[in-house]
Amino acid sequence: MNKTAQAPPVFRKTADTFAAGAKTLPQQYFVSEKIFEEEQTKIFAQHWVLVGHQSQIAKGGDYFSAQVAGESLITVRDQRSTIRGFYNVCRHRGTRLCEDNGGQVRAIQCPYHAWTYALDGRLIGAPHMDEVPGFDKADYSLHAVNLALWEGFIFVSLAEKSASTKRGGYISLEEWFAPLTGKFAHWNLPTLRSAKRIQYDVRANWKLIFENYSECYHCPGVHPALSKLTPYDSAENDLSEGPFLGGFMRITKGKSLSMSGNACALPVGDLRAEDHTRVFYYSIFPNMLLSLHPDYVMVHQIWPESPERTRILCDWFFHPEAAGVGDPSYNPEDAIEFWDMTNRQDWQVCELSQQGIASRAYEPGPYSPRESIPAAWDREYLRSLKD
Repeated sequence: MNKTAQAPPVFRKTADTFAAGAKTLPQQYFVSEKIFEEEQTKIFAQHWVLVGHQSQIAKGGDYFSAQVAGESLITVRDQRSTIRGFYNVCRHRGTRLCEDNGGQVRAIQCPYHAWTYALDGRLIGAPHMDEVPGFDKADYSLHAVNLALWEGFIFVSLAEKSASTKRGGYISLEEWFAPLTGKFAHWNLPTLRSAKRIQYDVRANWKLIFENYSECYHCPGVHPALSKLTPYDSAENDLSEGPFLGGFMRITKGKSLSMSGNACALPVGDLRAEDHTRVFYYSIFPNMLLSLHPDYVMVHQIWPESPERTRILCDWFFHPEAAGVGDPSYNPEDAIEFWDMTNRQDWQVCELSQQGIASRAYEPGPYSPRESIPAAWDREYLRSLKD
């Protein structure tokens, strides 16, 4: 997408955007199966959702599968290097085509009757179907899913293109992400490479993950190591309403968010001087958490499994040359260990929140002015659920 220059963002202290009287969501939003199903239908099946990064499928024939709103999808790079998305459904009798999470293929072949598809989705082999009058392979290509890239990240949408473009209907990825055009160009996100992925199974509602990510009110008690490296009250936000929320927190000068407290890799991009002492945290509705550090980028994919369970995929991205230039500072485990520890601290309190919210004694409580971003996230969530 075009990375045209933007006006410098205006950052405001978290408390300055607080809406007086904001409270946490009622209990049913965290425990109701009916609401969970509505979320899948109205949010995850209608919005653009993150499924991966282009570096995961670097070569022609590389693919991975993902589950979105109950649908299994295949994301593949074809032989011309185009990234494509398809429903994981054979056009013959509906058999699931790819059972693995990912791999390398020359073509996509159904395990049932060996119908075979090129990587661009065309049916190229259908045994004995030439005996069927009027059968034309051109009529039975794989069903494509809407797929587009933003800053190297792969998003899909199950919304029908014929749907209304009102809020909640189909909208192109370029139009949806227009407010972020060029915003993260300094981090060179398309070129980064994941050093590691960790999957977490959290016994808490997915909304609690977003609310937790969006505030550091909890940091002094929950994250002592993190609080030593970044002041918990230093948050300033430039996006405080809508589907994209967040801003930065300050990093102690000369430090990085790692176990050693030191930078663990080359800078990820051509950062502005002030950004070498900042870490940026943005939530991208409905399933992406983007954390931009000077020396690495961390991304969480959020996948609701049930009202009380969430699967989280966390990737740590680094400069593509970091491991190959003999830089002694390159130590990705320094950051991975730090955030794995911090993630698990977050998941524990999210699980405790889930347990308490399920109690008959729970009722919505008041947000603190330090929680203006979680309150804004709740407002966006409720708007999306009503559409």
